Amino acid sequence: MKTHLPKVNLDQRKWHIIDADGVVLGRLAAKVADILRGKNKAVFTPHLDAGDFVVVVNAEKVRVTGKKETDKEYMTYSGWKGGEKYTTVAQLREKHPEMLIHRAVRGMIPKNRLGRVLLTKLKVYKGDKHPHAAQQPAALAIAK
Repeated sequence: MKTHLPKVNLDQRKWHIIDADGVVLGRLAAKVADILRGKNKAVFTPHLDAGDFVVVVNAEKVRVTGKKETDKEYMTYSGWKGGEKYTTVAQLREKHPEMLIHRAVRGMIPKNRLGRVLLTKLKVYKGDKHPHAAQQPAALAIAK
């Protein structure tokens, strides 16, 4: 038995726009990760990039539940002794609200070369303006 390998046509990639205003961060990230991988298509293959582009606007208005705003911390490490830095969700939302969504989606896609390629199709913006109007992105609603 032979494995069917679908032809992934790069010209048929769609653009989706998602308004993150009031949407829970985890639900948003899961939906975006599925679209980036192409899991919403019949030609989904785990080792191929069959996904679409996703534009997320109003990143600063994404919602987190519980006490995550103050208790959840993101850690970065410089590689030096004592080089750990911790940032809460509230601090990250104030400085770089796009990174909240970017880091959540990055955690939900494969950790390999394919995952790095998939992340290049994610565009996250603070506010409701974005430079991708020429691509005519289709609006995609996510349950709040």
